[in-house]
Amino acid sequence: MVVSYEGCFLLVFSLLAVVASGLYRNLPIVPFDEGYSHLFGHDNLVVHTDGKSVHLSLDERTGSGFVSHDLYLHGFFSASIKLPADYTAGVVVAFYMSNGDMFEKNHDEIDFEFLGNIRGKDWRIQTNIYGNGSTSIGREERYNLWFDPSDDFHQYSILWTDSQIIFYIDGIPIREFKRTASMGGDFPAKPMSLYATIWDGSDWATNGGKYRVNYKYAPYVTEFSDFVLHGCSFDPIEQTSSKCDITESSKVSIPTGVSPSQRIKMENFRRKHMTYSYCYDQIRYKVPPFECVINPLEAERLKVHDPVTFGGGRRHHGKRHHRSRSSGTKANDV
Repeated sequence: MVVSYEGCFLLVFSLLAVVASGLYRNLPIVPFDEGYSHLFGHDNLVVHTDGKSVHLSLDERTGSGFVSHDLYLHGFFSASIKLPADYTAGVVVAFYMSNGDMFEKNHDEIDFEFLGNIRGKDWRIQTNIYGNGSTSIGREERYNLWFDPSDDFHQYSILWTDSQIIFYIDGIPIREFKRTASMGGDFPAKPMSLYATIWDGSDWATNGGKYRVNYKYAPYVTEFSDFVLHGCSFDPIEQTSSKCDITESSKVSIPTGVSPSQRIKMENFRRKHMTYSYCYDQIRYKVPPFECVINPLEAERLKVHDPVTFGGGRRHHGKRHHRSRSSGTKANDV
């Protein structure tokens, strides 16, 4: 596929500047019907009367979801999300980018996945990245949160450029994934749509399937609002990407990446809340994938958290690894 990148390079620079400067808070909010359309779930998707928010629900019949009208080649994408409360084991809420409908065998994907839990246990968040169908290398990271995501709305954002992907929660970067030459085509590089879904992930989402969705607590309802679609929309017919949302406020000095103050916040988050990273998983990868940059402090913290997975220790009591939905590869359910 030959793609025209007209206007995209300027957008990349402006996006880095917008996010680093905090100006992303001034990006326009897109009404649901202007940016998205119903994907599945019949009446389990309800648009609120203000037109700016929507709720998705999961019950015995079906889950639900929506998808962006446009494909995008790079951009800043965001939504405020409130997750279901109480017993949510087996429930998966996802906010992600994908082109799996266009490229079944070599798709790209950038994921936020929210994994439910039993009563009294917190939601967990998983991020993941695929490029060119590289599902044999799962690039998962998992985190706990410093708040209850079912109490109120929180903002979850993805910055995707030609050289890096950054995940944010409430404006705080939690993961920075940089493109390297060794990755080849494994870095997402084809146009993608935005998706949001809620579905039954009983087979893997909570303790590897030990705890399943219990529909006596249904419907499970998650709410989305404050949609930001700030990127280069892609025309699949013309094979060009030229419609880019570049505003005057985004034309500021170009940073080199995550700012020093943001990096401090990111490192604090990862030190306190990261519970799993594929780069340190010695069971899955005897040698870390090429793109991994090993941080000795992170390695030591994770080793203390799980000496078997991250330290090569012996496994006791028959504890097993389970397959993740996305990769089909083994990932420790932490």
